[in-house]
Amino acid sequence: MSGTGKRRAGKVVAGVIGALVIAAAAAILVYRDGNLHAEKRTIDHAVGAGFVEKQATIEGATINYAEGPDNGPALLLVHGQGMEWEDYASVLPELSTRYHAFAIDCFGHGESEHDPALYSCKANGDALIAFAHEIIGGPYAVSGHSSGGVIAAYIAANDSGTVTACILEDPPLFHVTPEEAQQGAGTFAWHDGYTVAHSFLQQSAVTDYAAWYAANSYLFSLFGGLKQMLADQTAAWCAAHPGEHAVNAWVPRAWTRGMYFMDDYDPRFGEAFYDGSWMAGIDQEAMLKAIKCPTAYLKAKTRYGDDGVLYAATTDDDAARVRSSLASCEYTEIDSGHDIHVERPDDFVAACALIVAR
Repeated sequence: MSGTGKRRAGKVVAGVIGALVIAAAAAILVYRDGNLHAEKRTIDHAVGAGFVEKQATIEGATINYAEGPDNGPALLLVHGQGMEWEDYASVLPELSTRYHAFAIDCFGHGESEHDPALYSCKANGDALIAFAHEIIGGPYAVSGHSSGGVIAAYIAANDSGTVTACILEDPPLFHVTPEEAQQGAGTFAWHDGYTVAHSFLQQSAVTDYAAWYAANSYLFSLFGGLKQMLADQTAAWCAAHPGEHAVNAWVPRAWTRGMYFMDDYDPRFGEAFYDGSWMAGIDQEAMLKAIKCPTAYLKAKTRYGDDGVLYAATTDDDAARVRSSLASCEYTEIDSGHDIHVERPDDFVAACALIVAR
């Protein structure tokens, strides 16, 4: 090849390398931006769909909630542990076109009352029944995710004259008490939630729960040698942004959504699961058998970690027991992680439409 040809080839190679570097840099910026800001954009989109944040005092306790446009039957949404009403932001715009949606903050979460005396399924369920009677003021469907699904089952069982339909989104039924959650190698919720909350409350050196979680969680331990670096990054973020939702620019947003609302979460709520007081006085099977309305039961596919930890909320045997305990059950197993309404929003919305329309 002549000298001129070599120079031209060199320029082409340099141009290709330059383009790849620019593309890689752009991809990194997009990745970081998504991890830092995508959750807020999703929430802003829900607010743009007409949801307004409000507060009500129910039996002396504050319940924070967001109410959407009145475009159909009432639908009460109950989030899972560690979340807030905004956890439903990815499906709220679609739900707002066909329902009158009310998404609440459970006690110990968000802007609702933070009082350990209220951290039980019964206290949350009774307060939300009173909330529905006072604020919704008529028939309503109820949907709950994870621990919120246990609350939704309680509501449907104890307000059968008003609840028209129930959606149970991957609730940990029959695997929720400390004894149940520790069976075998234990559940993800036990290792990544209840024990982390308990250990946080046993110390005083770290005051930011998100920082403690990043350093002590089961999830972050799966990053191996990167765990300490990521925990340090999270602690630095929390220190630099007090009172803000926790994010990590370098960890995929889907893996760290559980940290996002920890600034508004009371770890004593998790302690109620650790010590068993959350389910005090409740027979799970009897509760399910008391539900008379049509019920959609959405279960995330059962998966286990290499260490035998149950990543799903329940086992297949638990799911069969839930189904057999319900008088009217539309069961769907979905190939997704625990947050079905986030990972498979179309399936969640379709389940709501199917069961609420009955």
